[in-house]
Amino acid sequence: MHKVMILGTGPSGLTAAIYLARANMKPVVIEGPEPGGQLTTTTDVENFPGFPEGILGPELMDNMRKQAERFGAQFKQGWVDKVDLSQRPFRVHVDSLGELEAESLVISTGASAKLLGIPGEKENMGQGVSTCATCDGFFYRDKKIIVVGGGDSAMEEANFLTKFASNVHIVHRREELRASKIMQDRAKENPKISWGLNRVPMEVVTKDGGGVKGLKVKNKETGAEELLEADGIFVAIGHHPNTGFLEGQLKTNELGYIEVIPGTARTSVEGVFACGDVQDHVYRQAITAAGTGCMAAMDCEKYLEGASVGDWSQSL
Repeated sequence: MHKVMILGTGPSGLTAAIYLARANMKPVVIEGPEPGGQLTTTTDVENFPGFPEGILGPELMDNMRKQAERFGAQFKQGWVDKVDLSQRPFRVHVDSLGELEAESLVISTGASAKLLGIPGEKENMGQGVSTCATCDGFFYRDKKIIVVGGGDSAMEEANFLTKFASNVHIVHRREELRASKIMQDRAKENPKISWGLNRVPMEVVTKDGGGVKGLKVKNKETGAEELLEADGIFVAIGHHPNTGFLEGQLKTNELGYIEVIPGTARTSVEGVFACGDVQDHVYRQAITAAGTGCMAAMDCEKYLEGASVGDWSQSL
């Protein structure tokens, strides 16, 4: 029986672990096959406060883990494939550990960027391929960039990237964009944005000495293959929250993100808290994830100590 179990080891989960360990709650942290979350695929992190020269993503996450361990957090590796929130203690099934029990849960399983699934994409992630303009746009000052996608997020990222790039080329597999009219208009009015519609991405092409050369696409109108040269490729086709293991036991929004009572980390089930990208589809930054991890830990600590943390019956 564990007082609190934290699912996930991104910035939110590790921050929650630091706070709960310092409060002597002896948290057990379940880390999946990608410890550290999305930051481990980012090379330089320059927008996390306290690191004026920047820090490598994997190094930042390793430091946060060591900090949690220093205060007594325990880490167990495995994949959470099922939970039972219908009774207390909560039951968590981990593929490598079997069934575990906990009085409370902090869910920080994050969200995963949707990828194209083409050759060269994963191999060059963080080395010319990115899924976060806010994180990596600065590194492409005065360079050519391709943004793949046709929704609001793609238009938003393309407009943002024009602050740095010499040209941003939007590639979309259809003639019609899915983005709202206002977002389309903003992109079309931006002189730094060019268009590659009816183009199907086929392969991320690299240079002989390493680094991205461009994106090979198929022209749907002519059937011909083309190489669109670029220094960086940003994939902006959306994210999906990692909530499949919950099997609908927590209230989520229409996109599948866990809903929390505003101003808290409390979910629709008493004793279960959510933080980080699994409940935030707007900001998706390391610093905001860490902030919600702190909130989840403090809410959870009060809950475990029997203090009031608000009305759990409040509708979401």
